[in-house]
Amino acid sequence: MKILIVGYFTESSKLNIIGYFPEEWEVIIVPPGEEMLHHIKDCQVIIPEHIKVDSNLLSIARELKLVQTGAGFDNVDIDACTKLGIWVANAAGVNSQAVAEHVMALMLSYYKNIPFLDTFIKNRMDENQLYYTGSELKGKTIGIIGLGAVGKKVAEFCRVFDMNVLAYARNTVVHSGGFAKITDFDTLISVSDIVSVHVSLNQQTKHLINKEVFKKMKNTALFINTARGGIVNEGDLIDALKNKDILGACLDVFESEPLPINSELRSLGNVILTPHTAGMPDGLKFHKKRYEFFVNNIKRVENGEEPESKLNQLL
Repeated sequence: MKILIVGYFTESSKLNIIGYFPEEWEVIIVPPGEEMLHHIKDCQVIIPEHIKVDSNLLSIARELKLVQTGAGFDNVDIDACTKLGIWVANAAGVNSQAVAEHVMALMLSYYKNIPFLDTFIKNRMDENQLYYTGSELKGKTIGIIGLGAVGKKVAEFCRVFDMNVLAYARNTVVHSGGFAKITDFDTLISVSDIVSVHVSLNQQTKHLINKEVFKKMKNTALFINTARGGIVNEGDLIDALKNKDILGACLDVFESEPLPINSELRSLGNVILTPHTAGMPDGLKFHKKRYEFFVNNIKRVENGEEPESKLNQLL
């Protein structure tokens, strides 16, 4: 099997990743570009980051059997793959623990002012002049948009902190596991002290969070996004933060990644930023559970079986 992994990786990350695949497989890791186009011609599996797997790319992938993604799959044209007899699968739920923990870390960092206090003491500032505001999570209401594996795990964690948990899910038959009260979208965004996004990016959710939504939030609300940047209109978010329509934001994902150097988000004091690392607990660009899932799924396809967490059905 020839496995093509497309994305931006450090040399140490490449070594870790390649070491996780069977030795008899050929594993190629390249960034988007000409070299990628060369290898896609004869690979059986592609694991794509920072590229669109569309009909143009698929037209040269003559031996492709599986497109394997992480949790998100908004960069894959599933219909085009299906027409060509190519499986598409994601790794749903594999990083749910990691992302949910990251959400809690962001939340605690914001309300406990960890970034500010860390900078304060490292800069040897006079502790007699220290002034800051903080808050406990107990009693706060969090609104969780999306109740997949990550959303449910966040709800579970928040109940341990004695928070009130509301949730909205497009699928009305979704169960919260007893950790959240299901409500409608408008109620959730208008009464929540914290709004956290956990839905996939698709045509229905693109810019789901926009100017109108921010206007309906409390001006004391904290907004958290660890899902996909495109779910939020980033310009509207920046305006809401600057105009104090909301209290602040914690962001792990952005409309354009890496986050542009000149992005206004970098200069806002009421924002905590992380570089799309919520789902990578084992270090940048590496997550053992994810690659274990990838290897097992590729073996299934190699053996003529259907992949787990498939996103399409082949005839």
